[in-house]
Amino acid sequence: MVQCQLKLRLNAKKEQTCGQWLYHLTSIWNWGIRKIELNAKDKIYFSKNDFQNLLAGHGEKLGIPSHTIQGILSTVHQSWSRCFRRLARKPRLKGMRRPLNSIPFPDPIRTPENGKIKLPGIGKVRFHKMELPEGKIKCGRLIKRASGWYLCLFIDAEPKAIERTGYDIIGVDPGFNDLLTLSTGKKVGHPQEFRAIEKRLAQAQRGHDRKLAARLHERVKNRRKDRNHKLSRKLVAENKTVCFLKDNHRAVAKHFGKSVGDSGHGQLRRFVAYKSLNGGTRYVEPENRNSTRACSTCGALTGPTGLAGLKVRQWVCGACGAHHERDVNSARNALIAGAGCGPRGELCLRVAQSGIPELACWEHQEVGIRWRRIIVERNIRAA
Repeated sequence: MVQCQLKLRLNAKKEQTCGQWLYHLTSIWNWGIRKIELNAKDKIYFSKNDFQNLLAGHGEKLGIPSHTIQGILSTVHQSWSRCFRRLARKPRLKGMRRPLNSIPFPDPIRTPENGKIKLPGIGKVRFHKMELPEGKIKCGRLIKRASGWYLCLFIDAEPKAIERTGYDIIGVDPGFNDLLTLSTGKKVGHPQEFRAIEKRLAQAQRGHDRKLAARLHERVKNRRKDRNHKLSRKLVAENKTVCFLKDNHRAVAKHFGKSVGDSGHGQLRRFVAYKSLNGGTRYVEPENRNSTRACSTCGALTGPTGLAGLKVRQWVCGACGAHHERDVNSARNALIAGAGCGPRGELCLRVAQSGIPELACWEHQEVGIRWRRIIVERNIRAA
C-alpha cells in the first residue's frame, strides 16, 4: 500500500460544498463521540458495523454521500476502541479551536484522467500535475489545510525498493544542538526550522493574522517532514543495522518543549522504522536509561547525571580513564545495546563496526544500559 497526496484546484462552488460538508460532519463527529461515551456508562456497546449504520438515510437530507458519513462514524468508533484498550487518549470534540479538517471516501476511486479525478458527490476535480504509481486506488481522504485542499490516496501498489549504498552498523543518539550523533563520531546538524521563522510568526500572532500564522506553521511542518524523509532514507540506504536510542520525549518536553517539537525525533524514528522494512535494514530502538552515564569502554556508571550534568559535554571515565564525548558515547552505547544482543544478552561486535578499541563480549544486566565487560580474543568472529 502506497500513500500519495494531490493538491487540488477547486473552484469556488466546489470549495463551498466541501466547507458545508465539514460543517455537517463536525456535528456527526461530536454526536458519535458523545453517544459512545454516554452509552458506555450504561454498558451499552456497538460493533463497528452497527455503529456506522446508525445514521443510514441521513445522507440524502444533508447532501453528503452515505459512505462518507459511514467513514466518519467508523473513525469515531476506532478512536474510542483505541481509548478503551488504553492505546490512545480520549477522543475530543471538534469545534472552532480544534476543527475537523478531513472528509473520508472509503470506497475505491477511479484512476485520474487528463489531470482530473472524480470524487463522490463533488464530481471531477483538477489537481496539480503529479505522477502516481500504477495500482488500484482503494480509498481516499480530502484534507483542508492552510495552503488549500489536498486529496490523500491509498493505492494498492508495491513501494519502490531503497537502493543500498552501504552495509554499516551504527548507533544513533538524538539531540538538540546536533540533530543526530552517530557512533562513528559523525554529527548531523540541526536546521532548526521553527526558530528560523519564529520572529515572523510572532509578528503574525500579535497582528491577529490567523491565516498567515497557519501558513507559517504548515511551512515549518513541511520542511521538517522533508528533512526527516531525506535523512531516514539515507540512514536506511547506508546501513544494514540502525540502533536508534529511544528517548522519552514527553518527559523531556516538560523542560525543553520547543526544542523537542523543533527536532521531530519521533517522526524521524517512525520514518526509519517503516523504511527499514522496505530497505532490508534491521531497526532497533534500545532504551536510553544510563546511556550517558555508562562508559562505552568498560561499562562503569561514571558519567555526568541530572540536569546540572547537561552542560558537561566531555568527561573521563573514573574506572578505566577513557576520554568520552558525551553524545558519541551515548551513540556507542546504543550500538552496544541493540546491534547484536542475543537471547541470553551476549553481544560481540567487530572493531570496525562498533568503534570500540577492543573486541568485547558484553553481558546485559537488568539495570538499563549497564554492561559487564569480558575481554575476548580479537580473532573471534562477531556472533
